[in-house]
Amino acid sequence: MITPIIDEKAIERLRAMINGVQRIAITCHKSPDGDALGSTLALCHVLRRLGKEAVVVTPDMAPKSLEFVPGVRDLIVFTKHEQRARLALSEAQLIFCLDFNSMKRIDRLNEIVEPLKTKRVLIDHHLDPEDSFEVMISHPEASSTCELVFRVLMQMGLLRFVDRMAASCLYVGMLTDTGGFAYSCDNPEFYEIIASLVRRRFDRIMLYNKAMNTFSADSLRLQGYAINEKMQLFPAQGAALITLSKEELERYHYNRGDTETLVNKPLAIPEIYWSVFLREDADKIKVSCRSQGDFSVSDICARYFNGGGHENAAGGDFTGSLDDAVNVFHQILKDLFPDIEQSKQ
Repeated sequence: MITPIIDEKAIERLRAMINGVQRIAITCHKSPDGDALGSTLALCHVLRRLGKEAVVVTPDMAPKSLEFVPGVRDLIVFTKHEQRARLALSEAQLIFCLDFNSMKRIDRLNEIVEPLKTKRVLIDHHLDPEDSFEVMISHPEASSTCELVFRVLMQMGLLRFVDRMAASCLYVGMLTDTGGFAYSCDNPEFYEIIASLVRRRFDRIMLYNKAMNTFSADSLRLQGYAINEKMQLFPAQGAALITLSKEELERYHYNRGDTETLVNKPLAIPEIYWSVFLREDADKIKVSCRSQGDFSVSDICARYFNGGGHENAAGGDFTGSLDDAVNVFHQILKDLFPDIEQSKQ
């Protein structure tokens, strides 16, 4: 049995809001991942089956590695179709905000959304959501926003509208946001939800392979280079560090998504239980952290990298050079393990 964890008052208010409008826009954070795309596209599909004029507006393009997700071609991408995005948001009578906890996460879309008087609904699983929504469904203990969308639809009595396409989207989000069911999915009800989705008879094996086991030749070469040449191990602290500069990314024709699973690789080494990946972007250093057990990388990202996330999967941004970010990593080692001398392999 799947427990109804969402407050019934929020469900009733949400039901009234949906019933009272026709045009609905759904958006997610910049650089959408599998959970952002899966949750927005699944909800959009269900709303359309309810007879609503629903669209998904994203701040920027989905990565090529996720172009297989059903409905991706229907996205209204702000960086590609700015006027269509502005029109869709300004005409919406209700805006769903999925998979982010702060309006700044939608980048330039916030310049459009913020002045609007349109009611906003948050469905998200990140910590510390800001209080700028008429309905806020926030459960950081959930595996993913896709899990929360399923639970919302369940409590609203709308699961009959979750067909093969919507189930595929939700499955991809739950799959990718748990690293292939490796973390943030200890609740047995997680697997009951997966079972419910699988009963819709989508091609589970195809989706798994597309999401977890499919890489371009350039991506494989880049990851091979990163592991062979750039991975540093600190066994005494159970840590690993991988860094990639803009020059190195360009050398391997980097596309967004090519390094999506790279931070997980060092965790396959028995003595390593937390891993940090630093990627140099145009104006910042992108930080990704993963861990195993009860070692919280969310705390590290919040304290040192202006970020956060979940205990075993978190991220952040660093303003400064790649060398500066590496120095912060070494400071973390000193702060967390003051009695252990740093030595790398």
